[in-house]
Parts: sequence; C-alpha cells; structure tokens
Amino acid sequence: MTIHSKSYLATMTEIERKFLLKTTDFLKDKTGKRITQGYLSTDPERTVRVRVKGDQGFLTIKGKSNDSGLSRYEWEKEITTQEAEKLLQLCLPGVIDKTRYEIQIGQHTWEIDIFHGENNGLNLAEIELQSETETFSKPDWIGQEVTGDKRYYNSYLSKNPYAL
Repeated sequence: MTIHSKSYLATMTEIERKFLLKTTDFLKDKTGKRITQGYLSTDPERTVRVRVKGDQGFLTIKGKSNDSGLSRYEWEKEITTQEAEKLLQLCLPGVIDKTRYEIQIGQHTWEIDIFHGENNGLNLAEIELQSETETFSKPDWIGQEVTGDKRYYNSYLSKNPYAL
C-alpha cells in the first residue's frame, strides 16, 4: 500500500475468506460504521465500487476472482465524501447499506457486516489474509464458509437482494 498525504491509494492482491455468522450477540457492546455503497460496474471481470464509510469516501476497482474465489486484484483510492456521494448518484440501481464492525482476534481483523434494507437478515464475516494457505483462528460465532460463492458478493447482492 502506498500512502499519499490526505488520501491513500492501495494496489494489491486481495486474499480473503468469507463466512456466514451463527450469531451477532458478540456485537452488543461494539460500535460499527455505516457503509453505503453502489456500483458503477458489476461486470465480474472488473467491478467498480463507490463507497461512503462513516465520514470517508472510496473508489474501488476489483478484478475477477481466481478459481478458488480467495484472491483477486484490488485498487482503492480515498476520495472526498462529497465526491463519493455524487458518484453514488451515477451508480447502477441497488445500493448496499450495512454496518461494519472490526473485531481484532490475534493478528487478524475480522470485518463483520450486518446488512440493512433489501439485504436485511444477512450477516457476514470476512478475514483478509497474507496468503491463501495462511492459518487463522475461527471464533465460535463463525458459521458456514461462503468464500467464492457469488451470491454473497456485494456486487451480486446489489442486483439480487438476499432472501432468507
């Protein structure tokens, strides 16, 4: 990752695993950040996402996932919240609305997403790894792994909301 003054630009291969949650009870005393995001492109070869996270804006481009669904190229740049809000108006129909919690366990940070709106009822946990074979501890609130299952990609959920 390269850091630039007030904004940052990150270019990397993203390696992450994604899981459903068994429970959200562990979040009762935690504070999360509200995220609103939309897509300028949902093409699986190159998704282009606009996000407002709290008081920050981001523009992200992600490449196609590899065969395992664990890795893909990601480019992200922080933009102003005003720029992000304007770009959200250009996005395809289907905005993602969720609250993200970050839970540190050992050397890893779990990102917990509690979805609202059309995806209400969906609760996911993601962990970013340094390699596809890296080991990590699974907390007892982690459920079924859904890594590589397109039904749980935010770009897919923006067009095909989650149904219980």
